[in-house]
Amino acid sequence: MMMSSGFLLVSIVIGAVLIYLPFLVVGYARFQVGYDISAPRAMFDKLPPYAKRAAWAHQNSFEAFALFAPAALMAYVTGQASQVAIGAAIVYLVSRTLYPIFYILDVPLLRSLMFGLGGLGTFTLFVVSCRSVLM
Repeated sequence: MMMSSGFLLVSIVIGAVLIYLPFLVVGYARFQVGYDISAPRAMFDKLPPYAKRAAWAHQNSFEAFALFAPAALMAYVTGQASQVAIGAAIVYLVSRTLYPIFYILDVPLLRSLMFGLGGLGTFTLFVVSCRSVLM
């Protein structure tokens, strides 16, 4: 079954949701150490290492999404619903699902691999879109 270009828009929504998944771990840890509603950011130093890594994964997710969203929008606007474009979006989503898991579990090699694959997915969307308007 061929996916439509609408998947590119849906992938942006999914990507936005993925930003907040690591923060669920941070929230859990905050309540474990005693949540201070008057100074939530000051609690960072009290968090266990896994929760600090979850916070870093959450922050990195914003950075990755800031590039993915316009790349997916470019592919959508230029009508790129090819298998390559859809595949690139899927690669991004899968890698950004696994990235925080490997970050939280402290598996740097796999975390870095997921970071690279996500970036490759984003880069591919930009290339496919630009190629379509330049050729």
